[in-house]
Amino acid sequence: MKHLLKMSDLSNADIIDILNLADQLKYELKHNIPHRHLEGKTLGMIFQKSSTRTRVSFETGMYQLGGNALFLSSRDLQIGRGEPVQDTARVLSRYLDGIMIRTFEQKEVEDLSKFGNIPIINGLTDYCHPCQVLADLMTVREYKGQFDGLKMCYIGDGNNMANSLIVGGLTVGMEVAVACPEGYHPDKTVLDFAKNYEGKFTLTDKPVEAAANADVLFTDVWASMGQEGEAEIRRKAFAGYQINDAVMAAAKRDAIVQHCLPAHREEEITAKVFEEHAEEIFDEAENRLHAQKAVMVKLMKS
Repeated sequence: MKHLLKMSDLSNADIIDILNLADQLKYELKHNIPHRHLEGKTLGMIFQKSSTRTRVSFETGMYQLGGNALFLSSRDLQIGRGEPVQDTARVLSRYLDGIMIRTFEQKEVEDLSKFGNIPIINGLTDYCHPCQVLADLMTVREYKGQFDGLKMCYIGDGNNMANSLIVGGLTVGMEVAVACPEGYHPDKTVLDFAKNYEGKFTLTDKPVEAAANADVLFTDVWASMGQEGEAEIRRKAFAGYQINDAVMAAAKRDAIVQHCLPAHREEEITAKVFEEHAEEIFDEAENRLHAQKAVMVKLMKS
């Protein structure tokens, strides 16, 4: 593994390897066992989309691993003034040991990996969110102990989270059911990927149907960053695509709920369900730190 660009770059073995290391690093942190695997290393963090969890977890993670993290907004870089990505990649490769980028276009992430010679980590694009889904899978395994025989349900927009959850869930052996309204389906490349898992994937427009016998339920905001102008249209399109008591009643009694945050209560999830499953959701948020540390160690350790 040279980079983390999208979930489909990872095999089942790759994912399990990352999660096992994440579990180890989490244990060591909780027991005050130093793990300064990246002593003297520097991660450049390019943010063209702002974030709470991504910035804090990567910056804290690098510190705990003995390294240094540089926050680079588009205002701080010539890339924000038209410098080609390939030039930025080649320059930063001379200074840094790795780059995490949170941006809009997947092509930007792919170009950084193509023209640079250091590890590139996708912190989020409009196409996918692999770091979040590694944390999600880590949390599912913590609560359920395994992936085999589990059913994952996702309700809402067929966005970057849906794309990565479908790929990640299927890759580790879970059954995946997705409920999206017409016109808001996951990316075609992801649906094509799912065709390789016959009998393991369902796409429907009925949330309760998708949630039937689910072990874990996921959702995300109806309007993602950059889609604020579509908020009212999306509110109408996604009416009913909500994790609520009716959806929870269709799932297994011990089903857990996950949300990548921020959550808009009474839109994609009711306040009642959110608070009943808050411990699971904030464990998921915490696991961003541990999963990303594992990714950085795998990619950046000499």
